[in-house]
Amino acid sequence: MKAPPPYEPARLEERAALAPALGDPRTWPTASWPDPQPLPEGLAPVAPFDYALLPDRLRPWVQDVADRMQCPPDFVAVPMVAALGNLIGRRCAIRPQARSDWQEFPNLWGCIVGRPGMMKSPAMMAALAPLVRLEARALEEWTAAQGQWRAESEIAKARAEARKSEATKALRKNPNALVDVASFLLPDADEAPVLRRYTVASATVEALAEKLIENPRGLLVVRDELPGWLAGLDREDATELRAFLMTGWNGKDGWTFDRIGRGHRRVPAVCLGVIGGAQPGPLGEYLRAAMRGGASDDGMLARFGLLVWPETGGAWKNVDRYPDGPAKDAAFQVFEELDALDPQARGAEQEAPDGPPFLRFDPEALEAFTEWRTGFEAELRTGEMYPALESHLAKYRKLVPALALAFHLADGHHGPVGFASTLRALHWSVYLQTHARRCYGVAQSGEADTARRILERVRKGDLARDGFGSRDVWRPGWSGLADQKRVTEGLGLLVELGHLEEWQEPTRGRVKTMYVVNPKSMPVRH
Repeated sequence: MKAPPPYEPARLEERAALAPALGDPRTWPTASWPDPQPLPEGLAPVAPFDYALLPDRLRPWVQDVADRMQCPPDFVAVPMVAALGNLIGRRCAIRPQARSDWQEFPNLWGCIVGRPGMMKSPAMMAALAPLVRLEARALEEWTAAQGQWRAESEIAKARAEARKSEATKALRKNPNALVDVASFLLPDADEAPVLRRYTVASATVEALAEKLIENPRGLLVVRDELPGWLAGLDREDATELRAFLMTGWNGKDGWTFDRIGRGHRRVPAVCLGVIGGAQPGPLGEYLRAAMRGGASDDGMLARFGLLVWPETGGAWKNVDRYPDGPAKDAAFQVFEELDALDPQARGAEQEAPDGPPFLRFDPEALEAFTEWRTGFEAELRTGEMYPALESHLAKYRKLVPALALAFHLADGHHGPVGFASTLRALHWSVYLQTHARRCYGVAQSGEADTARRILERVRKGDLARDGFGSRDVWRPGWSGLADQKRVTEGLGLLVELGHLEEWQEPTRGRVKTMYVVNPKSMPVRH
């Protein structure tokens, strides 16, 4: 006797008794099906970088570096803006509304995407050069202070030992001798000088936390290749570090930890920025993993608001000239001024002695920002975006006001954040959205190819329009459809875009997942 196939579907006469007719997509009239969305086609177009997006004193230097390196200006501008915002850090916030206490800090996260050999790393290092110079000077000052502190500590120690020795001699001669108690109450030597840090590569939670206790304004994490680093944070043993980094994105929340030998320690507010590069392939793999769910699907990549993948084609030319000295000096001066920033001198308010100073928008800027946000929030709530892209763009609530604040302070303005800085930030949001759509779109490119192959099999009649399972797709071994995981991803994309409807086929035994073809996706030809 021939054995029945696995998951044998119920006979037609049984189906009505096993499931309500309205729940079975095979019973839906064509008009009730949604209009399917088109599958992603290649790389989405992106807006080119406009140098007008940069503060006036940074613009010539970014232009000079990009021209000499023959790289997209995005590769220089994005790391420089990230460095700019993180240099301000927690020293000044922006309150984007006229009366509420909602506030954001400009600790920005960025990622530049490009193929190997496209000058990502050299461009990023050139953009971060002002921070490198600040760090070198801080190290020099700390080294000198450290030497002075050690000398003073040794002298203080010797004096204490001398006082103790004198008191011991006196008491040996006369147990009732008077001892100068005040000499033993002298204050201890000053604490060791703290090295001002601007950037870190990476470290354990404890090491990062200690650095933030010493540098409460915040730190910028610099990574050459972000996808590999982020994938490493998915490991179970990196769970705490990943949570710590994500906490650092908003710059507002504290973190408590324990260290052997040092006891209970607390960072009042974790403030971290991140900047790095990525190749399209690894980035796409990481995004696909995040969009499938799992450890990567926690909003980590969505925090990279300054995410750009520019065009790298065009004619190359040999540029051999000296760097533009005045342009470089002007850009470095911006960082010098922000390093010495006094927010109150710039007109910032402070509600409490231990609270961060903050600025608000002026009336014209507030009107522009509110108008933008009204349309932005409405678009987010349409439900028409891919969930991952929607989560990414939702972070622009912080990104746009943070950029406006950074530009306002970089241009040397005082008082409320003005219209010009706000308008520049709004133009950044338009520019960045095109790049975000490209990056998240490429994550679906592999799925889109699989999806097209599945639809082609439906057209040929190899897969039934009224329902087929994933096994029906991968088991025959068709070209591009033999991998179960990729088939599952392709089917998921077709469901998400409305070409298929997932249906749990009720049977007399186990339930089988079936995929029913949307008749609008593939009209039957008569």
